[in-house]
Amino acid sequence: MEVAANLAVIQDKIGQACTKSGRRPDEINVIGVTKYATIERTEEAVEAGVKNLGENRNEGFLEKYQNIGDKVTWHFIGTLQSRKVKDIIDKIDMLHSLDRVSLAKEINKRASSSVNCFIQVNVSGEASKHGLRAEEVIPFIEEIERYEKVHVVGLMTMAPHIEDKEEIRKVFQNLTSLRDRIKAKQIHHAPCEFLSMGMSNDYEIAIEEGATHIRIGSQLVGD
Repeated sequence: MEVAANLAVIQDKIGQACTKSGRRPDEINVIGVTKYATIERTEEAVEAGVKNLGENRNEGFLEKYQNIGDKVTWHFIGTLQSRKVKDIIDKIDMLHSLDRVSLAKEINKRASSSVNCFIQVNVSGEASKHGLRAEEVIPFIEEIERYEKVHVVGLMTMAPHIEDKEEIRKVFQNLTSLRDRIKAKQIHHAPCEFLSMGMSNDYEIAIEEGATHIRIGSQLVGD
């Protein structure tokens, strides 16, 4: 089982990053990103012990959900169009891409219970990336307080795909610092405990800087 071998390598690297930063491996949630994986490959990941799966597109999610159901914790990590909220919102456990009031309003309208959401933050300021600018996050949290089914559990970002590790580290440090400021405010609907950051190419740096949820695709299930 190739996925099991890949997972063992990832867990070893997580252990090293935790040792380096004085953290515990059980603080880290590995989300297997199965956007390009077949149903069979995704089931292999579940058999290997992956407890969290992440999907980017509604269709891909619904197809895999039909086959795997609630054997795992489901994370929706792609951009979610308001008109598609009704199809998936009661099936997912966490949404990693809350970035606008219209989406919060639609979640509130369609969800049958509280939804755990990460606010997507465009820390690097790249035009190609979705998400709020860092300075918009706290006002946004205040604005969505009226939507009682939207529960902000953390912040999510994507670092630029570059070689410069210090630039990548800076992005993660900035998100951690913003999370800490929000957490200190003790906002009832936004405890903001978690950090969804780090992918196949940079998850070790993300862990060193405080990530609680890392999103691993190619290194776990292949391209």
